[in-house]
Amino acid sequence: MIKKGLQLLRIRRDERWLALSAAVVLTALNAMVILRYFDKFTPLVKYYWPLFIHNFHVSGFDPITYSVLSYWSTGYNVYRHPLLAFFMYPANQLNQAIMMLFGVNGAQFVMALILIVCGVYSFLFLYRILHEVIGTGRRDALLLTWFGFSMAYVMLSMMVPDHFSLSMCMLLFTLYVCGLQMKKRHPLRVRHCVLLFFLTAGISLNNGIKVFLGALFVNGRRFFRPKFLLVAVILPSVLIWGFARWEYAHFVWPKEMARKEAKVKKDKALRAKLYQAYADTAQVKDSAQIEAGVKEIIRQRAMAKYKSDHKKPIHTHSGKPIAKGQFIGWTDITTSRWDTAVENLFGEGIQLHQDYLLGDTLRKRPVIVHYRWVACYVVEAVIVLLFLIGIWFGRRERFLWLFLSFFAYDMLLHMGLGFGINEVYIMSAHWLFVMPLSIGYLLRPSSSLNRQTSVSLITRLLILAITLWLWGYNVTLIASYLL
Repeated sequence: MIKKGLQLLRIRRDERWLALSAAVVLTALNAMVILRYFDKFTPLVKYYWPLFIHNFHVSGFDPITYSVLSYWSTGYNVYRHPLLAFFMYPANQLNQAIMMLFGVNGAQFVMALILIVCGVYSFLFLYRILHEVIGTGRRDALLLTWFGFSMAYVMLSMMVPDHFSLSMCMLLFTLYVCGLQMKKRHPLRVRHCVLLFFLTAGISLNNGIKVFLGALFVNGRRFFRPKFLLVAVILPSVLIWGFARWEYAHFVWPKEMARKEAKVKKDKALRAKLYQAYADTAQVKDSAQIEAGVKEIIRQRAMAKYKSDHKKPIHTHSGKPIAKGQFIGWTDITTSRWDTAVENLFGEGIQLHQDYLLGDTLRKRPVIVHYRWVACYVVEAVIVLLFLIGIWFGRRERFLWLFLSFFAYDMLLHMGLGFGINEVYIMSAHWLFVMPLSIGYLLRPSSSLNRQTSVSLITRLLILAITLWLWGYNVTLIASYLL
């Protein structure tokens, strides 16, 4: 199993130029981020969390990994990313060695290395899926691969210190493995499913569902056999959730309790200070009157803070949830789905907006921003049209419905329930690869499109033009922001 897995990671002779060119491009993109924050992030400091959180601003991406690489902790939300901190431990140790040897914080460079490696393999897996699974020619597979990575938030995911690059790499690897098994008419074994689940769900728990979707499409009815359901689905789910609960109790809960205790002490000190100040100012000696006066001051301050907080973007840019609760409170039923689809889902995720460039909706960027140029909407419409035509051409292929199930699952979460809908483009790396994959069915040699030479040529030239446009447009805007 290990030998076969390593074979899938081997860069083949015909893939070397793709891997090299991808590495060069990704290195250049990561260099821009490093240059932007080099002076602030390389010095050694006592507290890394506030340094990165307060200073890193690229859209709504979180620089938590910089902090974890600088001083190891389970800094991520342990229920959403249960194993990610542990996956990052070896990289943290590499950075500790850099700190000791060179006296600088190398978190940016270590993260860039991770992003470049994941990015190169994402290029390779997308190319292989297109060529080996879907059956496009090599040139078409190369064209669609570069098209896939020309999309704004796919590109950005490969250069920012968030988990999306890792997630995309594992999702494409999962699709590649499932696609190969489908072609060979072999089932996805229990050990394959379990390993893919822990790697994928460990990075982002909700993506673990996609591994089970992959197993369902590959195995068919065999997925529901008691042994497979128990060992490959139920047991790993229970284990990773149990681990997340243990992780929370062992690492997060003590810190939360310490923060609560510190807050209680601070509140007591503030109350005592207010008590003394009120007694001196009001010249009241009755303790009951002083207590009542202090309570009124505290109430007024709390009300003022409540009003001030609810004017902040984190509240004003969030829609109404379905109900209150730990998880259900993250939903949104009021944000416009149509505007979100046009400007964010198929808009910002693919082409950056010139206004509020790479702004954060939790700070100053509005949830809905419009393009200045009509050309941007034309490009978006053409891409969506090609996507839909590709689905039509591949509608009889089981593999197409597999990766569309990934897309449908994300749309249910984000566009249906509204999880993270106010910055839905941030998660684009989880699903935008379905576009080049769907269009791949349009360009297959067996496609009826190829019987019409002129139409086939025009389609390929159109995709090439869009790819060049997106690379030029998005890179120019990213560079103007970072440099």
